[in-house]
Amino acid sequence: MKKIQTRGMVMLLTAGLLSTGLAAGAHAEPGGCLKYGAVGAVGGHVANHHAVLGAVGGCAAGMYTRHEYRKGLREKAALYDKEHPVDPHLSMMERYRQRKTDEQKATLWDAEHPQAPGAPH
Repeated sequence: MKKIQTRGMVMLLTAGLLSTGLAAGAHAEPGGCLKYGAVGAVGGHVANHHAVLGAVGGCAAGMYTRHEYRKGLREKAALYDKEHPVDPHLSMMERYRQRKTDEQKATLWDAEHPQAPGAPH
């Protein structure tokens, strides 16, 4: 009896650790059709039973929000690339090792160029 309880506890602990590890790798992007569409559907349902119309509007808003977020990342990455050009004397393999994603470049750009307090974002 004691052995069964221990095995179950180990399985539960392992499942918890695996699920925590999987959740940690997710990207934090705003919006998206599913998230905003679900909120729009609930809002539309509450506002006179227009769930489908709310879902469509929410989906469009989520797609636009994510588009604007990614556009900002690309702009900041371009500014980062302009300030930090690639050394032409590096081998192709070394350039490949040093590459960064647009999200990493945007984060580095923000770290190098902090905004003044009270400035618009």
